[in-house]
Amino acid sequence: MIISVKQVMQGVAVLAFVSALAACGGGGSATIGGTVTGLRAGASVTLQDNNLDNLTIAGDQGFTFVTSIPANATYNVSVLTQPVGQSCQVGNASGVIDAAADDVTIVTVTCALASSVGGTVAGLAAGNSVFLALQNGQLLAIAANGTFAFPGLLASGSSYSVAISAQPAQQTCVLTNASGVVASGAMALVSVSCN
Repeated sequence: MIISVKQVMQGVAVLAFVSALAACGGGGSATIGGTVTGLRAGASVTLQDNNLDNLTIAGDQGFTFVTSIPANATYNVSVLTQPVGQSCQVGNASGVIDAAADDVTIVTVTCALASSVGGTVAGLAAGNSVFLALQNGQLLAIAANGTFAFPGLLASGSSYSVAISAQPAQQTCVLTNASGVVASGAMALVSVSCN
């Protein structure tokens, strides 16, 4: 097989072009990530990038979305599901991937307490609801096992008291840690056990 000088030069030109593309990130893609802070123990937040690519994060930590974004495309990180009793805000939430497709690592998700009194419900039968009342008159209907939170913050050092205002049909629920004093920066955890 004989290779002409023209073919060699064409091959060199193609290699040079490919090398140039690789050096400038030509057509690459970038990952989107950052850090979550302020998430209370046992809580999780679900984030989205461009209304897709759901990512659930439990605890303060770094994160990276699975799906990469092509160079020159936009990204937009938002909160899909807030943690119970907290509110999370996204900083550096949106932007455009640079031409070199450098990874984005500057997204910040900062979570803060949005409730002073919450807790867990266990043993509630499917289709049933239990109704809780906070001493300030707030009522909360709970229709599933899991976590709950009364909306709003109470002053640190103030007392709280939770009562069952209506039992579920054919069940009895009892409360544990139903009263106490609100601590600064913490949510009082009430346990609701139904049988």
